Amino acid sequence: MNITNAYIVTFIASFCILVIEIVAGRILAPFVGVSLYTWTSIIGVVLAGISIGAYLGGKLADRFPGRKTLGLLLLLSGIATLTIPAVTNLVAGYKFPTSLMLRILIVTMITFFIPSCTLGMISPVVVKLAVRNLEKVGNIVGKIYAFSTLGSIFGTFAAGFLLISWMGTRHIILVMGGILILTAVIWGALFKTKTPALGFLLLPPVLLLGVYDYAFKPRLNSYIDYYKESDYYTIKVWHTLNPDGEILKALILDNLTHSYINLHNPLHLEYQYERIYSEILRWKFRKDSSFRSLTIGGGGYTFPRYMEVYYPKAGINVVEIDPEITRVAYKYLGLPQDTSIRTYNEDGRWFVMNCKEKYDLIFIDAYNDLSIPFHLTTKEFTHLLKNILTPDGILLTNIIDNFQKGSFLPSYIRTLQEVFGKRNIHVISVSDDFEKRGPSTYIVMTGKGNIEISDFEHYLKDSFGDKATSKIVPETVLKEFLEKKYSVVLRDDYAPVDNLIAPVFEERFGYNRKNR
Repeated sequence: MNITNAYIVTFIASFCILVIEIVAGRILAPFVGVSLYTWTSIIGVVLAGISIGAYLGGKLADRFPGRKTLGLLLLLSGIATLTIPAVTNLVAGYKFPTSLMLRILIVTMITFFIPSCTLGMISPVVVKLAVRNLEKVGNIVGKIYAFSTLGSIFGTFAAGFLLISWMGTRHIILVMGGILILTAVIWGALFKTKTPALGFLLLPPVLLLGVYDYAFKPRLNSYIDYYKESDYYTIKVWHTLNPDGEILKALILDNLTHSYINLHNPLHLEYQYERIYSEILRWKFRKDSSFRSLTIGGGGYTFPRYMEVYYPKAGINVVEIDPEITRVAYKYLGLPQDTSIRTYNEDGRWFVMNCKEKYDLIFIDAYNDLSIPFHLTTKEFTHLLKNILTPDGILLTNIIDNFQKGSFLPSYIRTLQEVFGKRNIHVISVSDDFEKRGPSTYIVMTGKGNIEISDFEHYLKDSFGDKATSKIVPETVLKEFLEKKYSVVLRDDYAPVDNLIAPVFEERFGYNRKNR
């Protein structure tokens, strides 16, 4: 095998394996979310596959040092790659009776180990075929591995910056499998003449026709109005009926329903935490009040649309990192083209760092129970938020946690206390029995000035009576909660949010700690 062909083959193999590794996180996201556990498992499994593959490939190269061996490995790699979507459909949603981390590791191992291992076997075989002169072996091996690394770099950038948003993860897998099979035919000496080679290349498309819908098309039904894989999420919009018979649009990001929207009634709030927001705003502002609000995490724009209609004089800014979500909100979720809501498609922390405006209200709605951007939880970020609040400004954060098991809620409260003071943090639940509930929604409220929580409590009783959604966690209960629960102050250099939220993550996927 001449050295140029060796460079090309190793470049292609390394390109494909890094594309698969990057895409793996997006393939698993609809099933297990995007967390530290997910990426740890992916990186570990792929590296293990490459390592074991290199070992086996070296032995295979010494025993069967021919181009046909290379061709078979490339062919097997392509076939193994093409199985990834089908295997994902079979195993990713299965509730393995084991711990959370081990479950994610098992799913990742079953899905990605064999493709990684077969691809890892290619480089040793290429080196064996390319080395003719032992005096230049160091130079040849160095160049081959340089091209291999170059392929990995190109694969990383191509997948992350271009391919995912262009063609979607499953079609990327289809293309990578096709490239590997084509490489096997061209450089693998599997066939002596071109005719059988061309005939063979027609076989995979024919076989794929039978399984394409199952393996490579997203699972959609008549309720799905929109589907796309953006640079950040797998986005779906579907329609459903609420108990009153009204049609609602739902925005699903990866595996989580973020928003329900009534296209004909912007004042409709399906989620209880949004009703808590509305009760706090009615306590603080009249309908003709002029105030400025900032929402970090736009989602379906449900509450910004509510504020725009209910408080017509309010200035409403939204920071949504994914421009595709904003586009979907305009096209499918009822956000009018002439809206007064100003959207900034950038990272929330970057926006706050460079913000020159002051806000009376800041909503943090970028956390969920599957993935939490840790850089939006830390003490350093909280200081930045405090700097852009008006003297009487309020910060409201939506958190999903388990009052008994979770450690993220107490850690976040402790972090806010470091910045806003220990007596100025209040927690509002959607239920009175929050101490007995499993994973639930909590609103953490704080502000630059002192918040008279008793005044809010009196307002709720006078205005809503027993029908109020907001259930204020008593200060004595909150103090005892913080004393008993494990918690840390979240900082930029130490914010283990994935570990802290793990109990909620486990319950979402049906794992019971008693099974251990």
